[in-house]
Amino acid sequence: MKKWFFVPIAFVVAQMVALANHASSSSVKITPLGSHDGEFCRFDRALIFEDPNGTRLIYDVGRTVAGVEDKRLGDIDAVLLSHVHGDHLGDRYISEVNAGECGEPDVSQNATPNSNTVDIALAKDAQIVVGSEMNSFLANKVEVNGGNPESVQLVRFGASVEIDGVKITTVPAVHSNGLSSEFIEGELGDDLKAAGLTAYVGPPTGYVLTFTNGLVVYLSGDTGVTAEQETVVRNQYSASVMVINIGDTFTTGPTEAAYVVNELVKPQSVIASHANEAATEEGKIIPGTKTDEFIKATEIPVYIPLSGQTIEFDGSGGCVAGC
Repeated sequence: MKKWFFVPIAFVVAQMVALANHASSSSVKITPLGSHDGEFCRFDRALIFEDPNGTRLIYDVGRTVAGVEDKRLGDIDAVLLSHVHGDHLGDRYISEVNAGECGEPDVSQNATPNSNTVDIALAKDAQIVVGSEMNSFLANKVEVNGGNPESVQLVRFGASVEIDGVKITTVPAVHSNGLSSEFIEGELGDDLKAAGLTAYVGPPTGYVLTFTNGLVVYLSGDTGVTAEQETVVRNQYSASVMVINIGDTFTTGPTEAAYVVNELVKPQSVIASHANEAATEEGKIIPGTKTDEFIKATEIPVYIPLSGQTIEFDGSGGCVAGC
């Protein structure tokens, strides 16, 4: 009797392990790289996406990746940039993880005039994918620093590029996209600074990513509410996971972002981003924050990007690990 009882249990355990391993091997892994381990903090933007085939993309490097030596980066195949504002392009960056406070990270390391984005792409021999005239600016930076300008890929709205099996499509975002004079060397930079102006590098960009397991992810960039969130992101591409900014004033706020989720895109899962606040303490949502308000207003599961903690999604947008 003991033998017959033991064998089925062992078999069930083995099957469960096999299923878990299969789920992990066929899921897309999303890992936030924020300023403080296990928290969702003021400047947190950067996300690493890892396809089941091993292709790794980083989205909006910003200020919370600790430069090219940040051990959390690993291999990077492509860098995606939504727009050139300093908190996304990376005018400054943290000296190390957990420097400063969650609400006021220590971003004292200067990355201008190159940017944290360009430096990391060069160090990782990664491609950069952008829309609009950001391409020319970044290609010039890459070439001046000894890289191949053709590694900067221009993908205009409605077009796509495939990098190692992952399809990257650009979609509209409604936001400003002024390039700070800090990134522009010489007299032009000095003149822009003196006049209080920024350089225009075309419209900002949102992305739709299609992974090899079938998962479709919408990256909003910094944006307001747009008609394309329904007509393109939902109706054309059927995005099942979305990453949306919720910070208000500069982008959609919590209630506006919740409207986009509930009424326009209607994904299976959503990841909050760009809250511009210390949203958590010891990994728990702080009541009364914009992040808390967004969660309460949203009708589908919301996942908080706690730095360093990987979330995995299957091809239909369901969370299968790290939920």
